[in-house]
Amino acid sequence: MRRNILIGLAMAVGVVTLAAFGRSWHHRHDPERMAEFVTERVDDALDDVDATPEQRERIHAVKDRMLARAKELHGDRAAVRATVLEAWKSEAPDAAKLHALVDERADAMRALAHEAVDAGVEAHGVLTPEQRAKVAEKAERRMHR
Repeated sequence: MRRNILIGLAMAVGVVTLAAFGRSWHHRHDPERMAEFVTERVDDALDDVDATPEQRERIHAVKDRMLARAKELHGDRAAVRATVLEAWKSEAPDAAKLHALVDERADAMRALAHEAVDAGVEAHGVLTPEQRAKVAEKAERRMHR
């Protein structure tokens, strides 16, 4: 049961971060607005569990670190798009170069996902068992909608 809660929390941190930033760049929204969105979600969860000021500070540090990493990962999208467009326009696209680009991006996303799991584990350790149970209950309600 505890393992499921831990995995759920880790996934929630990662998914919220990745989904928020994916949406941010896809729809050309301001990254700062997306950071505000994620912060509001985190604050809502912290309010639900009556987090202490110290817990809030520690979890916000985790959130800020993850947002910075997600922003960093998405920061080079213009270069990736330019490379793909250049290949498309060429007479003979270099498939090996494009496959290498895909592998590089997949590895970067995988690394970010692992960091998100670690962030979830870190957040898990900040909360009390009762607070984690409240988070798990909220997650279960959302999963059964």
